[in-house]
Amino acid sequence: MSAVPLTGGCQCGAVRYSIADAGEEAFLCHCRMCQKAMGNLFSAMIMVPTDSITWTRGQPATFRSSGSGQRGFCAACGTPLCYIGDYGHRVITIGSLDHPERHKPKTQDGLQGRMPWFVELTSIPEEGETGGGPDAEWVVAIRRSNRQHPDHDTEIWPPEEKS
Repeated sequence: MSAVPLTGGCQCGAVRYSIADAGEEAFLCHCRMCQKAMGNLFSAMIMVPTDSITWTRGQPATFRSSGSGQRGFCAACGTPLCYIGDYGHRVITIGSLDHPERHKPKTQDGLQGRMPWFVELTSIPEEGETGGGPDAEWVVAIRRSNRQHPDHDTEIWPPEEKS
């Protein structure tokens, strides 16, 4: 079990959570339902004890994606946050954690939906970090207008607009 509480939330900051003591069962799921729920090729999640999540700001909206569970997401910005199974199965999206880099997936499932070229992703040419080259002005404009909640808890969000 993790000794450090996990914290996280959505992109806009309307929903935040804390997990007192999470397991280390991080995994990828490639099933088509997870692909649709994440709007991506797979979901990266970590299993957590059902009663360990405290919603510290707001509550997730939910969508019943199957007869055995529902997906939790921020109703304001759409960030996928969790899967709540009807039989005590609960997972949090790794991408919504404040420190996702600490939770390396250990297994993959839903392999029937995995893209046939998934194993080739590391061979795709890398273009570098966001911020340089011909898009430098665009990156500066995004940074100046960024409304994304920081990767830590805040007492008030959004901050008061500066005049």
